[in-house]
Amino acid sequence: MKQKMTRRDFLQKNALMVAGLTIVPSSVLGKMVGHTAPSDKLNIAGIGVGGKGVHNLRNMSSENIVAICDVDWGLCSKIFEEFPNAKKFYDYREMYDKIGKEIDAVVIATPDHTHALIASQAIVMNKHVYLQKPLTHSVYESRLLNNLAKKYRVCTQMGDEGASGRGFRQVADIIWSGMIGEVTAVEAFTDRPIWPQGINRPKETQTPPSTLNWDLFIGPAKMRPYHRAYHPFVWRGWWDYGTGALGDMACHIIHPIYHALNLGYPDSIQSSSTVVLPDCAPHAERVRYTFPARGTIGSAKVPLPEMTLDWCDGGLKPPRPKGLPDNIKLGLGGTIYHGTKDTLIVSDRTNLLSGRDISNVASQQRVIDISHEMDWVRACKESANNRVKPVSDFDEAAPLNEMIVAGVASVRLQSLGKTLQWDGANMRFTNISADETIRVGEETLNAKAFAEELIKHTYHNGYKLIES
Repeated sequence: MKQKMTRRDFLQKNALMVAGLTIVPSSVLGKMVGHTAPSDKLNIAGIGVGGKGVHNLRNMSSENIVAICDVDWGLCSKIFEEFPNAKKFYDYREMYDKIGKEIDAVVIATPDHTHALIASQAIVMNKHVYLQKPLTHSVYESRLLNNLAKKYRVCTQMGDEGASGRGFRQVADIIWSGMIGEVTAVEAFTDRPIWPQGINRPKETQTPPSTLNWDLFIGPAKMRPYHRAYHPFVWRGWWDYGTGALGDMACHIIHPIYHALNLGYPDSIQSSSTVVLPDCAPHAERVRYTFPARGTIGSAKVPLPEMTLDWCDGGLKPPRPKGLPDNIKLGLGGTIYHGTKDTLIVSDRTNLLSGRDISNVASQQRVIDISHEMDWVRACKESANNRVKPVSDFDEAAPLNEMIVAGVASVRLQSLGKTLQWDGANMRFTNISADETIRVGEETLNAKAFAEELIKHTYHNGYKLIES
């Protein structure tokens, strides 16, 4: 039976990535191309705590957890007992209205499609924001949240917890030292999804549990009847609520690449996958991003040439590097950095350090000796003028997420049969003409309008994005 890697497994491996860094020498492979709380503690509200959110709150339990908000109280009964002094809400809007003045910061771990709505309102209320990955459901939402965070000078953090691990920084230090040369290509992969994808929308209607407010779960998406196929957790595979395996895992796996190689916006994106359905993400996919040259980086001023980043999921893997010994396993998820001197492999299974001693690679980054969550708490308590930003501050997390969800959009546009040219600054695909059409399920749609909707959503059921 195929072994699955849980999020916990992945983050534990990432936090100890020094044991999973393999530099395979050229002799083996050959050269390859806000405001501060009045006390010492923050008053924090948790929004969406039936899954990952409760783990975030537990890592902040030294602070005051003043409110818990979730659309499904059935998932939260034990969480309510764990934080008995926290006020309880179904609707984040009611919570903001009733006790907004009591709240200093919010932790948001709801389904992807509601992230931007909840976070934007918090930011304009001058609340610090910890927002689970993927940061947002669309490109436009990521850009907006970053702009709002700068305007209101609040402290922000995306919840890709491995980014505070030692391995995240060590990858960058190795690359910035020039040890593997100029990186011309990177391959990233994951065994996810571990939930159903590539399936049709259920036709039958079920009765939601009495503890679930289904209308609030739907939020800004089109209204659909309740079904267990959507909630809990399995919402990730449905386009209305999630971003599939790419959105779920790329913020973990691609962030070290983005950080170490100063990627910025890609020039083009090309995608292929198993069957593309109108409502559900495909079971497996490949996405290739191409990036322009980007100057130099690190103390060694390592050149950053034009490069490709290939993503694959659903059990697909990149080819094994030529000459890689059989005893080195690629594992279930990871990255392969192809440099002009050597190849660096980082994965959950690669635990052999071969050919190079990395113990003397100088650290060029801030040491983080507390949890991802508490590093954000630390930054929240510092003044905006003197704040040392967390590693996943929206300044870095938002452009990273733009790249990822632009890739999600390209998967849904792949039947156009071409490499899509991406204008990151203006958030648009430039080579989709006004008269092109695309087949989406039983409908034939204008391709340009469909692409624009993927980049900047229309909200339903009276929800509006706060934009200033």
